[in-house]
This record gives sequence, C-alpha cells and structure tokens, in this order.
Amino acid sequence: MTTRTVEQHAQHVAELLAPLHTRPGEEIPLGEALGRALAADVHSPVDLPLFRNSQMDGYAVDAASITTVPVMLPVRGVIAAGPAEPVTHLPGTAYRIMTGAPVPPGADAIVPVEDTVTSDGEVRIEKPRSAGEFVRERGSDVRAGTLLLAAGSLLAARHIAVLAAVGLQRVSVRPRPRVAVITTGAELVDAGSALRPGQIYDSNGIALASSARANGAEVVSIARSTDDPAEFRTLLAEAVLTADVVLTSGGVSMGDFEVVKETLSPLGAQFAHVAMQPGGPQGTAVVNGVPVLNFPGNPVSTLVSFEIFARPDIRRAAGLPPTEAVEGPLAAPLTSVRGKRQFLRARRTDTGVELVAGPGSHLVAAMAWADVLVDVPADVTALDAGQLVKVIPL
Repeated sequence: MTTRTVEQHAQHVAELLAPLHTRPGEEIPLGEALGRALAADVHSPVDLPLFRNSQMDGYAVDAASITTVPVMLPVRGVIAAGPAEPVTHLPGTAYRIMTGAPVPPGADAIVPVEDTVTSDGEVRIEKPRSAGEFVRERGSDVRAGTLLLAAGSLLAARHIAVLAAVGLQRVSVRPRPRVAVITTGAELVDAGSALRPGQIYDSNGIALASSARANGAEVVSIARSTDDPAEFRTLLAEAVLTADVVLTSGGVSMGDFEVVKETLSPLGAQFAHVAMQPGGPQGTAVVNGVPVLNFPGNPVSTLVSFEIFARPDIRRAAGLPPTEAVEGPLAAPLTSVRGKRQFLRARRTDTGVELVAGPGSHLVAAMAWADVLVDVPADVTALDAGQLVKVIPL
C-alpha cells in the first residue's frame, strides 16, 4: 500500500474536488438565501430611498415660512405612508405627515410633532427648521448601480434586508456541494435497534452527514452497506447519480471483508496509508465522474478524516471561509509517536490546551468533549507544558 504524508493526501483530495469550485451560481428565492454565499456582485437596481420621505411624524413645511416663530400655518391635509394621490405644497401652509410618507413637492423641511400645537385646522410652529431637516432625499442611502454586496459575501439577515429593500426576489448564490454518505460494516445497526452479539450502533452515517451540513453541503443520501460487494456497488451507483462527492466509512484497511477496497480497486481507486493518527488508512476513487473519498471506519478516524481532508474543500465549494488553525499553550506535557502526525482531541481552557483523551480511534465520547484537534508534527515525540501547539477548531 502506498504511504503518504498528510500534506500529500490532502493535495490529492483537493485535486479530486477542484471541479466543485468552478460550478456556476444558482438562483434561489431571497427567502432561502440566509447563510449562502453570493456567486456574483449585486448592484442596486434602484435608488434608496425610492422617493423623498419624512423621517418624523410631524408637519411638512417650506423652511422659509417658519424662520420667525411662533407662527400659525393652515393645515391642508394629512399625508400617510402608503399609496395615495400626490399633492403639492403651497408656501405658508403645512401638511400633517407621517414617518415614511412622501414629502410633497415645494416642502423642504419637517417639523416634528412635539414642536407643534394644533388648533382648529391650524398648526402652531414653535421652533424653526432649516431646509432639508428630517427629509430623506431620494438616493441618500444608495444610488442605482451602487455595489451593495460583493461576490462571496455570506448572507446574514442584514444583507437579506437590503436586497429585499431594493426589490430583489431572487439572488445568485454558490451551489451547495451535494454529498452522499455510505457507511459499511455488517456489524452496524440503526440507533434504537435491539443489539445482537457483535453489533454496534452506526454513528458514522449521521456524523458524516452532520459534518457535511455544518460545512455548507447538501446531504442527498445516507446509506449503509453490509460487507457484501454487490450491495455496496448498488448503493454507490445510486449515490453517484445525485451527488457531487461521496463519502464512505469503513472497508479500507488491511483485513478481510474490506468491501470498499475490494469493490473500488478494480475501478482504479487509490488506497494509501497516510502517516497520521487517527485516520491512517485512506482511499479515493472516481466513479462515473464523481469523486469518492474513503475514510476508515473507527468513529474518531472517520470524523478526523473529514476534518482534515474533506472539510476544507466542501467549505470552499459552498463559499464559506476556511477554518483557520490557531496556536495555544499546552496545559500539560504530551508524548507522541515519531513518524505519525497526531491529531489529538483537546479543549481550550483558562490554563491552556488540555487533552481530553489518548489517541485511540474508538474513543468517540472524547470527540464530543473536545473543541479542537491538537496538530502534532510527525517528527515531534514530546512537548512540555506551556509550549505553543497548533490547534484546529472543530
């Protein structure tokens, strides 16, 4: 079996998944765009505000008529927000106006209602206002043609708000990579099932699907195969019909009943031992043009394999920012195996990065307690408390 470094296998996987990054955008309803990444720049098709409108509840006036106060002005009517026949302001008069209502031509200021007293169809203005006060001019927020949001922007509620405000119903976003998951192993059963001797619950299927969704993918199918090659071939053939990438777990090691290796090797699959722990046995294939990533079956190995090899490209394809590794001091000393790059489960605490378990790939509970992986280089055998280590956020 070929031996690779983590970097070599990661580069190999990145080359397989490269076509995911060049797919054209897809148009979706604006109401479904939360959390998606824009595929193209968005320019405003209109001015905002769309028309001159009032910033306050009050009275629309011409500023020249209220330079000397107090002054009484006749009230010609009420202008509410909403559709209505346009009116024209006459100098020396006022219109009662509501917030957001169109300011009539000829009026150039709004007197807030708290600065007025009304009586018998007139309004007493008690404070002068300058031209432009409390008037929102058309286009004072944004002009038609202005860049609102750049390609790659992740759409939050505030972005949705401005796109709706300029009248957009649909938006072009990066397509979610479609992921299919196949777990393998005759010992696996659904959670909630009665266990027979030698059986275990299948956590890898739901874990891989959840990991894919959490990183921007659309999960199109989750299936499970026994160690029967015919069954695995059938499930794989169905998966590649709808998926952009297929993730499998199990069946890639050196023992008997390695259904993934047995099925995919004749199709040109590559299986390698990657110098890492957990997650050493890895495989890749291309089936009907669809890349297939083959992870080992131990639960922690499966999850770590996804984090190191699949997550970066799935996030990039979905338009999500990369998960950046950071540094932190070790809370206690550690030892590591020379020649294997270790990804140790740990959590960040007030005293530093604290390991939560050993390197065993079956210790799935510790994966839940961890919030980072400590990345220990292959040539390091020991680190002291307080030394800085690279950690990968989970």
